[in-house]
Amino acid sequence: MPTSTASTRLGKNRTGMQTSPALAKAMLENAEEDVTEPTASFDGQALAEMRASYIRDADPLGSIPPPTTAKGAAKSGAKMMTGKRPQAFLDKLGERLAYERGGARLYDAAIAKFLAHASELRGVNVEELRQIRDEEVAHALLVQECIEQLGADPTVQTPSADLVGVQTMGLLQAVTDPRTSLAHTLNTLLAAELIDEAGWEILIAMAENMGQSDMAARFREAEEREQEHVFKVRGWYEALTVETERLV
Repeated sequence: MPTSTASTRLGKNRTGMQTSPALAKAMLENAEEDVTEPTASFDGQALAEMRASYIRDADPLGSIPPPTTAKGAAKSGAKMMTGKRPQAFLDKLGERLAYERGGARLYDAAIAKFLAHASELRGVNVEELRQIRDEEVAHALLVQECIEQLGADPTVQTPSADLVGVQTMGLLQAVTDPRTSLAHTLNTLLAAELIDEAGWEILIAMAENMGQSDMAARFREAEEREQEHVFKVRGWYEALTVETERLV
């Protein structure tokens, strides 16, 4: 059965409580009995206090290293004297570099999924997926070049780069899972592209604030490509979802 419809077919799904009313009633009765026990009473306060304790004692996610070149040190020092925070800009550049690299890997996985089910495609052009993948790589190279232009090290994993690395793991897992359908894959790509577009908007604003007008212009071009990605992926996802509902 095509993966586009397999995930929505009627089957032996027993995860809902209504599939076994007798056992569901027994479970609820048992839960009510547990609540009467003082040790089992829980309103969320204890968990909130434990989390607060961990937050207070935690170290920062990471840091921005000082510039490793004389040019980078001079530029950073000049910006800081004017009240700017070049380290925050470098952190966001590191974030975009990590996210674009992750985006390329995400599309590599999506292309493999679509090629495995090429006969089921409805209006999705694999060549266009490859084009988007290549543009993600180009965007990563753009950000790398800008980091080097500022005299910084593009191989540094900044705090925000570390964060998006963790975030994109879930997206990649969703696409690489062999059980997910083509519609699931497009849903994941759409989520990734919406995040990506917003990230470029923020980076453009920061570049302009740092007086990096040339960078801002180049970032704006990248954002335009990302808007096209959102448009294409959303269109594919909507079309495939409607097709799936029609075939069920």
